[in-house]
Amino acid sequence: MHSPTSRFMSRTPRLLTSLLLALALNLAGASFTAAAETNWWDAKWPTRKKIDIDTSGKGVAIAEPIGTTAVLVRLHEGVFSFMSAKEDGSDLRFIADDHKTELKHHVEKWDSLLNEAYVWVQVPDLKPASATSIWLYYGNTEAGAPEAAKETYEANTTLVYHFADAAKAGTDSSPTGANAEGTPPPAAGSLIGGGLRVFGQSVIKVPAPPLPEWAPGAPLTVSVWIKPSALQPNALILSRREAANAFILGLDNGIPFVELNKQRSSVGAPIAAGGWHHVAAVADAGTITVYLDGKSYGALTAAMPLLKEPVEIDKDSSPAAASFVGYAGELDELQIAKTARPAGFIHFAAVNQGTSADAAKLITLGEDEASDHKEEGEIMKHLSLITDISKDLTFDGWVVIFLCTVLAVVGWIIAVGKIMYLNTIEKASAEFMKRWEKISSDLTAIDTEDNESIKNIGGTMSSKMQKLMRQSPLYQLYHLGADEISSRMKSFRQVTFNPQEKKEAKIMGLSGRSIQAIKATLHGGMVREVQKLNGKLVFLTIGIAGGPYLGLLGTVIGVMITFAVIAKSGEVEVNSIAPGIAGALLATVAGLAVAIPALFIYSYLSSRIKDVVSNMETFIDEFVTKMAEHYKE
Repeated sequence: MHSPTSRFMSRTPRLLTSLLLALALNLAGASFTAAAETNWWDAKWPTRKKIDIDTSGKGVAIAEPIGTTAVLVRLHEGVFSFMSAKEDGSDLRFIADDHKTELKHHVEKWDSLLNEAYVWVQVPDLKPASATSIWLYYGNTEAGAPEAAKETYEANTTLVYHFADAAKAGTDSSPTGANAEGTPPPAAGSLIGGGLRVFGQSVIKVPAPPLPEWAPGAPLTVSVWIKPSALQPNALILSRREAANAFILGLDNGIPFVELNKQRSSVGAPIAAGGWHHVAAVADAGTITVYLDGKSYGALTAAMPLLKEPVEIDKDSSPAAASFVGYAGELDELQIAKTARPAGFIHFAAVNQGTSADAAKLITLGEDEASDHKEEGEIMKHLSLITDISKDLTFDGWVVIFLCTVLAVVGWIIAVGKIMYLNTIEKASAEFMKRWEKISSDLTAIDTEDNESIKNIGGTMSSKMQKLMRQSPLYQLYHLGADEISSRMKSFRQVTFNPQEKKEAKIMGLSGRSIQAIKATLHGGMVREVQKLNGKLVFLTIGIAGGPYLGLLGTVIGVMITFAVIAKSGEVEVNSIAPGIAGALLATVAGLAVAIPALFIYSYLSSRIKDVVSNMETFIDEFVTKMAEHYKE
């Protein structure tokens, strides 16, 4: 079986090529794409990123009208540099593709520790079956806080609960400001940042006013993300009443429904518990359409009556709701609008706010672009200075730096592979010692003629565990010792020849010479394991010893060439000497950059290898002692 180190080394040529290419790109300064100043919104923001919203067939095909909507932009470490933004994200600005119009937005959650953020951006008149681009600008440390969250939603939106505010989970982010009463603390790790975990035991009220009444026959849209913990009959998610009139959004054994004055919408296939689903109800022109995950699911022919009492979530306090139970599970992103949202709007929200593969196709974030007016940080200044110095480096110096780079890359590949190997050894040895403790009190369990019994430690280990154990040097030593005991005990077995009786073996003892021979075999196995552990570490020592000398060679050659050029020209000026000397010293820097990390890594690996060797020596002593005790001469 190949060790992790050998497998890692087999890929060395490809890794070496890739890393050298990456190094060349860095030296060329290709970290940012330069942006044209004519299209830059504000030079105070040094960095921008393009965001594409694709509702065509190339992204997620949405043919129905969408309109103005709040788009969820998820930011994480893979697509956004949190180190370049302010700690609270207040420097974020979203600009339309005309590079002039600032789009309203608000941050639902910003976690600079976990490098995670959820931002809502109002995109006016989003078109179906087309691609729309907006721009995210950030990096202005002097930027003030953006506009209030309520500005993100247009006037028809009457309620938005993100359930993310730790102080008050029921904070309304819409212009209405109808904060819920009786909301529990938000639950972390929900669909979009924080969410609400409910158990169907208490009523969460949305006060009315400020929540406006639902007028007779007026259009309405209610949407919410649900994750039921269990499927219940007639589970109530949301309700609103006025006298005998009642609007109920619920879940009946996994079937989302709308019930209006005891008339229920048509049913579809039930959903399963434990998964997130987007449920929406749209009332328009005497018909209420139920949507599930952005697609039409059911319908009810009925006009909306007058409803102006408070909206109740999770449970209905009215005696008329006795046939309903409270919903148990999680809720997120509850929205109510006094307009009938088009089918494209519902479809877009279900995909954009969800976590399916289509969400990544619908919204894509481009690479960072830098403004020409960007002020360089200290690190960038140093890198720029080193790049300028490298322009005066001679060909000999470049050869030396290339060789140092090869040493560094090979050294790091060896180091990573060796650390992986040592981690595997440590895990395998820990598992082996657990099983060794069980059989060390009776070694006769492994002295049978059955080689499989030796491999599985007397029947205490599965074949899957054997595969892991083979990585442990302790297991290899045990296997050597067990084989030696088994082979010597074969000649001492006395077996009855009566076919009517079971064969019984009488184990004889081992002589002192046999024990010494087995001990010598174990020490020989340990030497081979040590050689395996130390294998390829020579490349690190070459980097430690050879890196500085290579760098010094490049520096000496560079200085020599510099003085030879000065001697020929006859001009002795600082401006003519300094660039050449600085370029020559760059080779020494490269050599030290190879040697210093290699020295630290080598010391770390040597310490870990020493621990493994000590464990092997201790195990050999314990094995020989147990063997002498069980097989007395």
